[in-house]
Amino acid sequence: MDTGLPSFNRWFPKLKKTGYSVTSERTARYNCFSWVLGITDRKMSPEASPHYFWPEGVPRGYSLEDFIAAYAVFGFSVCGLDDTFEKGFEKIALYGFENQPKHAALQKETDTWTSKIGDFEDIEHTLAGLSGNEYYGEVLVILKRPQLPPPLP
Repeated sequence: MDTGLPSFNRWFPKLKKTGYSVTSERTARYNCFSWVLGITDRKMSPEASPHYFWPEGVPRGYSLEDFIAAYAVFGFSVCGLDDTFEKGFEKIALYGFENQPKHAALQKETDTWTSKIGDFEDIEHTLAGLSGNEYYGEVLVILKRPQLPPPLP
């Protein structure tokens, strides 16, 4: 698998220090905002385009409030910056600058998060591993919802 590792290490210098693993092949079918919802066949964006989806009735803006409203449609609510692992809940971290989200990560378990990195691979990482860089910024907010039951066979 072509991992893009040199680019990851250059773009996100904390990843090398905090550790990460590549968990998928490269693909441009979905993005980080859809990945955290388990959607891997399309991208989520407020951009009005047939290539993206955005929840009905949510303003098509790029502010933190717009993204919080979009994830609320899927049952997520704000829990501040509480990244504590809570059994029975899913948590999403929105990274960005000031009031503009740039990235989303999904908590897997204590100290483990998963992300889709642009059109590159999915990775597992720590929350700090992607923070403090010129691409994704800092964690702006964490959202949570009760964990959904697995689909029936």
